Amino acid sequence: MNLPSLLQSLVPDFRQALSQLSHHKLRSALTLLGMVFGVAAVIAMLAVSEGGRREALQLVEGMGVRNLIVEADEGSGDQLRELRQHSPGLSLNDATAVAATLPFVAEWAGVRGVHAWSLISHEGNSEADVVGVSPSYFKLSGLEVARGELYDAEDDRQFAQQAVLGSTVARQLFPNGDAIGKPIKINHLWLEVIGILRDSQIAEEEFQGEQIGGDSERVYMPLQTTLKRMNVPQDQAELSALKIQMTPDVLPGDAAKAIEHLLIRRHGGQHDIRMIVPARLLAQQRQTERIFTIVMSAVAGISLLVGGIGIMNIMLASVLERKSEIGLLRAIGATQMDVVRQFIIETTVIALTGALAGVFLGVAIAYVIAASAGWAVAWSFLTIFLAVVVCVAIAVGFGVYPSLSAAKLDPVEALQSE
Repeated sequence: MNLPSLLQSLVPDFRQALSQLSHHKLRSALTLLGMVFGVAAVIAMLAVSEGGRREALQLVEGMGVRNLIVEADEGSGDQLRELRQHSPGLSLNDATAVAATLPFVAEWAGVRGVHAWSLISHEGNSEADVVGVSPSYFKLSGLEVARGELYDAEDDRQFAQQAVLGSTVARQLFPNGDAIGKPIKINHLWLEVIGILRDSQIAEEEFQGEQIGGDSERVYMPLQTTLKRMNVPQDQAELSALKIQMTPDVLPGDAAKAIEHLLIRRHGGQHDIRMIVPARLLAQQRQTERIFTIVMSAVAGISLLVGGIGIMNIMLASVLERKSEIGLLRAIGATQMDVVRQFIIETTVIALTGALAGVFLGVAIAYVIAASAGWAVAWSFLTIFLAVVVCVAIAVGFGVYPSLSAAKLDPVEALQSE
């Protein structure tokens, strides 16, 4: 029998199954609930989990999966003064030494924060953060220019008075039009705006306890210009942070240990730096997501099992109620396999109806969670399909016993049961 003929032969069975379910609407609806809630839990859980995974990946990509971040960790007051007796702090010489000593260092960029008490233009003002960065910082951070251009190494060497604005800062300083080519003043220094960054669309500002994002609310200027022409306190380290990109052949944890060991030796044994490993943060996030997925899967699995038991009960009750019908079918020539097929189809119809209702409920729950908790959601049609298949498989598995029980009824006894 070819596939079209097989499908055509199943149509009456599906109609019969729908007819049987419609005769007991309340009982059928209650039977569906286990499957509905089970599938809904699976769909909502997978949507939140997938959304979290994609968001975490986007956040880490902003930091750089193959990057290491070294931050100055110096304290203040007496602690800082005592530290300066032993260590000059994080510096450009440290960056040069790391690149020259460790073969896995592909590229680096220095960062120096600026205390900006005044940030103005002829059209507006802003309280945005100001940082001096090496030209390579934009590449290592995945930042792209939307308008204008970025400054290069030559601009940095020439102490160019140039600035690149984040998109939010650009709107604050120049609400009336394009900022390219116009001047801004940071404290006492005038700079020319040469570029506007593309908005990275990163909603979160913190990931695994580390500050990230915020690029649209920053002003970037050449690092050498910052060090030479801005007032950097003498007791502070030359660099606030150092971003280092590794080659693909080294493990992030091993690279972090090597860099930390080298820098502590250069700083007279003082632990005045802090290492941030984005790849490690991503691994921690994924471990948390795996625990969440396992717990939610267990809850959803229990709900599906309860739904399967409910389907078995309803099918056993249906067998008892329809003994005479089964006896009549057998008496007019229906085989045991025909009876099994009819009850399996009824089970499948119940499961499919519950699964489809569960999909819609799960989607609604996911969006409610996203709206109330601010979590990201994302969809994978493969996982939705698998959730429906698992639901139907569980239901059919629980429906096998009632189907066999119906098929094994003695036709004579079944006809006399009325």
